[in-house]
Amino acid sequence: MKIWIVGLLTPLLFTTCGRHATPFVLVELVQQAYAEADPDLPLAPGATTSVAFTATADAHQYNHGAVLFPFRDSLYLQWQSSVRDEDAPDTQVLFSSSADGAHWGPARVLASARPDAVVTSGGWWAWGDTLLAFVNVWPSELEPRGGHVEYLLSVDGQHWSEPQQLELANGDPVQGVIEQDIRALPSGRLLTAIHQQPGLQLAPFFTDDPTGRGGWRTGQLPNLPHDSEMTRELEPSWFRRSNGDLIMVFRDQASSFRVLAAVSRDEGENWSEPVLTNMPDSRAKQSAGNLPDGTAYLVNNPSGSKTRLPLALTLSGNGRRFDRAFLLRTEADLPPMRYEGRYKRVGYSYPKSLVWKDCLWVSYAVNKEDIAVTRVPLQALGALP
Repeated sequence: MKIWIVGLLTPLLFTTCGRHATPFVLVELVQQAYAEADPDLPLAPGATTSVAFTATADAHQYNHGAVLFPFRDSLYLQWQSSVRDEDAPDTQVLFSSSADGAHWGPARVLASARPDAVVTSGGWWAWGDTLLAFVNVWPSELEPRGGHVEYLLSVDGQHWSEPQQLELANGDPVQGVIEQDIRALPSGRLLTAIHQQPGLQLAPFFTDDPTGRGGWRTGQLPNLPHDSEMTRELEPSWFRRSNGDLIMVFRDQASSFRVLAAVSRDEGENWSEPVLTNMPDSRAKQSAGNLPDGTAYLVNNPSGSKTRLPLALTLSGNGRRFDRAFLLRTEADLPPMRYEGRYKRVGYSYPKSLVWKDCLWVSYAVNKEDIAVTRVPLQALGALP
């Protein structure tokens, strides 16, 4: 097995973008490997992959936006699905569950298609014995394009309440679509991001309500200049340093094909201006977090182009210097795309991840058709506390 240990070629942490310090750096040797069409990097040790849902010609050719969550000793998975095209009027949100992450039950409808809006997957949360499923609702007549978030409740993971709108601290409904990375800080505060109306104006959001149903407040993020109906920063994820600093990473809609990042030192209430890092991506959704020993990680497509290959895992012991990397999926094991459709793209798209039962689990779409889950043992990564 190849082991990447990099020291002398590490860029300084004080690398800057304009007048702002870069929150983290990718060491040069890994950066050089990612620049190759077929990166000379090791496969993640012990990784296994299961297909949770297979696209079918008659009803479910398009599947995307897969999000995992643990509940009642099982993994739950939701994603958006349509007959052929992305964000088509027939789009519905499906879900499935698995006791072991390898064998998945039949897909069931979480949110049906609506005549006046498109519904997409919004992620999960749980408190006590109650599971929340978030669904993003995009009204067809709303201009510029945007939406709001609703949630459904379940105590058994199978039967669901009627949808309700997520609430701000003042009781008003949240007017925006939720990012799928809602997680708790050590203090119990919940952190995610909302793409607010009008259009998609991204802002961090947090609440001290452990149920996740209300009390949401807006974090202050100085968005970079942009001239469209959406911010330059989109679809973020985040990780935490041992000193409590939070690092939010963003897709850069300005097509730098590098990760944007910002820092908060007050549990998400205020953020630095986002800056470009030297971490490549594919201008797509990514997933970040922490392993149990504190290691920060990022799962993305580090192609530096629109190519969503490979799917990679990059690690940092301190959240400042990313110096280890593994491949989760490569072009060598990518099946051919089977169906045509609007916005279809080959590759491993929109990863989301979590830690469960001493493993890192990553869900994603394959060619925006099949929904897959890759499992990596933490022991193989040296990440058990």
